[in-house]
Amino acid sequence: MRAPSIFRSVLALASLSVGLSLAGVYAQAQDIGVDVGGAAGIFRPKNPEAKKRTNRPSPVVRRSSASRTTSATNAAVEDRIEDLLDKGNQFRDARRFAEAEAAYQSILKLKANSGRAAYGLGNIYSDQQRWEEAEAAYRNAAQWSPSDVDALVALSVVLVQPRTGAGNAKRFAESEGFARRAVQLQPKNAVAWDRLGVALQARGLFNSETENAYRRAVELDPQFPVAYAHLARVLNRMGRRDEAQPLYERATQLAKDPATLNLIAESLQAEQQWQNSAPVLKRALELDGRNPTALYLMGRMLVVFKRYQESESFLKLATEVSPRAFQPFNLLGRTYLALDRFEEAEVTYERAAAFASPGDRKQLAGIYGFEGVGDGYMKAKKKPSAARAYQRALELDPGNKELEQRLAGAH
Repeated sequence: MRAPSIFRSVLALASLSVGLSLAGVYAQAQDIGVDVGGAAGIFRPKNPEAKKRTNRPSPVVRRSSASRTTSATNAAVEDRIEDLLDKGNQFRDARRFAEAEAAYQSILKLKANSGRAAYGLGNIYSDQQRWEEAEAAYRNAAQWSPSDVDALVALSVVLVQPRTGAGNAKRFAESEGFARRAVQLQPKNAVAWDRLGVALQARGLFNSETENAYRRAVELDPQFPVAYAHLARVLNRMGRRDEAQPLYERATQLAKDPATLNLIAESLQAEQQWQNSAPVLKRALELDGRNPTALYLMGRMLVVFKRYQESESFLKLATEVSPRAFQPFNLLGRTYLALDRFEEAEVTYERAAAFASPGDRKQLAGIYGFEGVGDGYMKAKKKPSAARAYQRALELDPGNKELEQRLAGAH
């Protein structure tokens, strides 16, 4: 999912004097995968299935005492695994992520190569936008259960979440490969076809193959609003806007849950239809006032319109709901920076740093991070605080000569 290149050129022209420009937000959009709808809450993978157990008596078979003991032990372990899987699913649905994670991890201690447990872990990491951990978990699930279409589809979703730095092109190509495997295994799976379209779109392929993948998804499931929104996105990019608009409207009519509404809103934002995304997000939050993706997208929309005071409440709640996700903390820090609340920006960026990838760390060091905080302190004639911020920026981006000069000027 890639933002248009103009976003990067706008960012280069931005100045710190405006605090937080639209360019910074567009660059942020690039990080979370704006235009193909893969972020947390937009695609919510199914819970791993807990197998139903019956109390039917086992057939009488003459076995040795040791064999009966082993069989009984194995049965007890399997029962324990099903109980833990069921608990993990319930905790996930209640957003008690730490408890869900503990339940799924406990399964792996009992059965090291449990594809269902790995898939469950990927789900809760994805819910919290912990993309690297989600990718690792889903890779395990796909390796241990290679015919599990749900795991293949979920891995395809996570791989289109671009991250700061190199490697996105390879991940996008892998995403396409996993989606194609899912389609081959289940040719009538509408979600798998939709994700194939998403993967092709992530690679910048706005062509007939991408369009046809989405159209196949719609044919297989005419009530699938996500596919309508994705198809509209592709047609917009292909210059067929008259065809796209009715599809957006159809997607909105069919959407019954926050996840789908988030998808539509994010797609509209990717088209810079920020104002049109507002009522869609309002509906999502009416259905689920603590949905982390809806909160984040609403906060981002308000930042675009420089309504920083209003965006703060949405972004703060997003960080409370997803306390281990980098993006909400990062944008909340940028909001504080725009409001000249440098102490709060510094603290918030520090929290973001705890969950930052190597590329994100360098971003945090820049003008929309600790460097910007240091500049704000210098403007306020608080040199010791500025020196502290510049020093932290250098820790995140060592060897940056400009930061070294700024730090020297703060002493």
